[in-house]
Amino acid sequence: MPYDNSLDEVLFSKHWVSDSDRLTVSVRSYNKGPKKLQISRESINAQGEMKFAKLGRMTKDEVNKILPLISEANETME
Repeated sequence: MPYDNSLDEVLFSKHWVSDSDRLTVSVRSYNKGPKKLQISRESINAQGEMKFAKLGRMTKDEVNKILPLISEANETME
């Protein structure tokens, strides 16, 4: 069965924004399935628009900034 965006429910979503990136911590459930944590990164391109980027490695500052968001998201997964 192919992925159907209409079945992907966002239960929690918060952002942390820096000068060049936005990290999003979210909890999602696909087709009423188990709740799962997702962390994504968007970077600002040359035109000033946010574009999806591979999360890859994170700096210590980024980790420290999103840890409270992860903790809050974790509470919604119960």
